Amino acid sequence: MGRFFGLTAALALIAGLAVPLAKAEEPKQGGTLVMAIGATPRHLNPAVQSGIATGVPGAQLFATPLRYDEGWNPQPYLAKSWTVSDNGLAITLNLVEGATFHDGHPITSEDVAFSVETVKANHPFKSMFAPVESVETPDEHTAILKLSQPHPALMLAMSSQLLSIIPKHVYGDGQDPKTHPQNSENVIGSGPFKLVEFKRDQHIILERNENFFMEQRPHLDKIVMRIIKDGSARTIALESGEVMLSGFEQTPRDLTRMKKNKDLDVSGEGYAAIGSIVWIAFNTKEGKTSDKAVRHAIAYAVDRNFILKALMLGTAAPAKTGIHPGSPFYDDSVNGYDLDLDKANKLLDDAGYARGSDGMRFGLTVDFGWATAKPFAEYLKPQLKKIGIDVTVRASADFPTWAKRVSNHEFDITIDNVFNWGDPVIGVHRTYSSENIKKGVIWSNTQQYANPQVDKLMQLAGSTYDLDQRKKHYAEFQQIVAEDLPIYWLFAGPYHTVANKKVGNPPNSIWGASAPLDRVYLR
Repeated sequence: MGRFFGLTAALALIAGLAVPLAKAEEPKQGGTLVMAIGATPRHLNPAVQSGIATGVPGAQLFATPLRYDEGWNPQPYLAKSWTVSDNGLAITLNLVEGATFHDGHPITSEDVAFSVETVKANHPFKSMFAPVESVETPDEHTAILKLSQPHPALMLAMSSQLLSIIPKHVYGDGQDPKTHPQNSENVIGSGPFKLVEFKRDQHIILERNENFFMEQRPHLDKIVMRIIKDGSARTIALESGEVMLSGFEQTPRDLTRMKKNKDLDVSGEGYAAIGSIVWIAFNTKEGKTSDKAVRHAIAYAVDRNFILKALMLGTAAPAKTGIHPGSPFYDDSVNGYDLDLDKANKLLDDAGYARGSDGMRFGLTVDFGWATAKPFAEYLKPQLKKIGIDVTVRASADFPTWAKRVSNHEFDITIDNVFNWGDPVIGVHRTYSSENIKKGVIWSNTQQYANPQVDKLMQLAGSTYDLDQRKKHYAEFQQIVAEDLPIYWLFAGPYHTVANKKVGNPPNSIWGASAPLDRVYLR
C-alpha cells in the first residue's frame, strides 16, 4: 500500500496535474514532549533485551544502521548507504562520517562489529544474525557483514530496536552486557537523545543530543516518558493534555473513547513490523488437542467476527495465519475456519468423541497470563460448551507463572500474543520450527508442532532475496500450517498511537513508537 501510494503520487507530479500542493509544515525546534509508556523496562539497552518496554526508550538512546518508512522501504540512518554482493553473502555498510556517541567518542565500524557480536551472543532472537559469520572492518567507516547464506531478514534486523549500535569502549570492558551497570545509568548511546534520568516505575527523562549526526535533528529539546501502567489512567492523562503522546495503545474501550476527543489523533498506522497477533495455541503432542480433528472443531466453534465486534469493538483486524496481515507475505486465501457449529460437532462425532449424559464429550483447560487476555479465555467456556467441550478457565498468579506452565508444555489451550518482528525469519519461524521446541522457553515453539515440509519451506524462504520466491514459499507454508492448525489465529493486535494535535510527525513507520522520534516536534 505504501509503495503504491508513493508511485501514484510520483506519477501525478510528473503528469503535471493542476492541483495545488499544500506546503509542508516546517517542523519547529525545541520544547518538551511528555509521553506515556505502559511498562517499566528492565533496562534501556535493546542490544541484549527484547520487548517494547525497552525498545521505545532504547530507540531514542541508540541509533541503528538503517531505519524503515511506512512502506517497508529501508532508509539511511547510521549507514548512509549499503550494497549487497552478487552472491548475497556480503552486505557492506558505509557509515556516516563524523557521528559520535554521547560521550564524544567517534562511532566506527569496530562498534558496528562489536554490536553485532553482542546481539548474536545475548539477544533472545537468535535467528536475526545467525547467518552472520563475521564483520570485517577495512576502515573506520566501512563494515562488511559476511554471511554463511543469503539472509533476507538482515536489513530489517538492522533497524528499529533490533541492532542498537553500542559503544565498544563502554561495553567491551569484560562485564556481562546483560547486567552492565550502564544499561540503566549513565547510558552512553548513539541516538538522537541522551539519558538524563531513569526512575523505575516513575519516568525516563531524555534530552536532545546536540551532536547528533543528522542535521537539525532531533527537533525536541526533551522527552519525558511517564511510566503509567494503567490504561485508563493513560487515557485520562491524554484527554487532559497532561500527556501528549502514547504508543502501543490497544484497549478497545479506551481507543473508542479517545477517538471521540477532538484534541486527539488516534491512528492505527504503523506497527506492521511489530506484527502483534493474538491467537489460541494448542498443545499438539499431549491430550485431546493432539488430535487435529479436535483442533479443527474448536476453530469452527469460535466466532472470530463476534470477537472482533463485541470484544474488540472494531479496533482490530482479523488474522488468518501466523504472518501479520500488514506483512507483504500474508496469504489471505487460507481456510479461516469461519463459524460452523454443525461442522464442529460432526468432526468430533466422526472422531469418536461421544457426548456423555451431561452433554459433554471431554474437558479442557484454557490458560491466560495477563488481564487483557481474560475475556478471550472466558469466551471459550460457553462457546465450546456448544460442541460438548467442558472448559476450565485457569488464571495464573502472574505472568511468570503462566510462562512457566506454557513453556513446559503443561497446558491444553492458551491465549497468547506473539510478535512477528518485521520479517518472518525473526518472529514467525520460532513458533513453527521443529528445532525450536525448547522446554522452559516461552514464545518458542511451545505448541511442540513439527512438520518437515514446513521446516523446509521456512529454510527456503529464509535464504533467498527473491521476493517472489519468498512469497511463494510463505504462501505454501501458511496453507500447510492452516491445515495442521497448531494455532487458531484471531486478530492482529490493535496497536495505536494516540497523539495530541499539537504533536507534529507522530511516529507512523512500520515500527510504530519503537522507532526514533527525532522527527517529532511540537506545533
